[in-house]
Amino acid sequence: MAIEQVLMNGFLTEVMAAAAPAASQQGGGMGFMFTMVLMIVVFYFLLIRPQNKKAKEHRELVGRLGKGDEVITGGGIVGKIIDVSDQYITVQIADGVDIIVQRHHVGVVLPKDTIKSLRK
Repeated sequence: MAIEQVLMNGFLTEVMAAAAPAASQQGGGMGFMFTMVLMIVVFYFLLIRPQNKKAKEHRELVGRLGKGDEVITGGGIVGKIIDVSDQYITVQIADGVDIIVQRHHVGVVLPKDTIKSLRK
């Protein structure tokens, strides 16, 4: 019987030792919630907010496009806008060479006479 008591006492101490950390982590839920909220806030300020700001700036840029603006498209084509419609713009990339591009594919609006200075 002495061996059984030793084994049982050893087993009980192991069970109690394993249960002790679980019992002491009663307030762990609040720490987890705080960590999750903190991660969401960090993601918002580092990823979501800058992306939304950049998208808003691009929408404004596309909305301001007008005839005569010099632009660079998303594909890297440099040209001058000669016609504007709701969804598309016509861009002159060389004398007698016009292409039709979707408005939202314009990446940059260049300062006036940039194309002239590039062709020198």
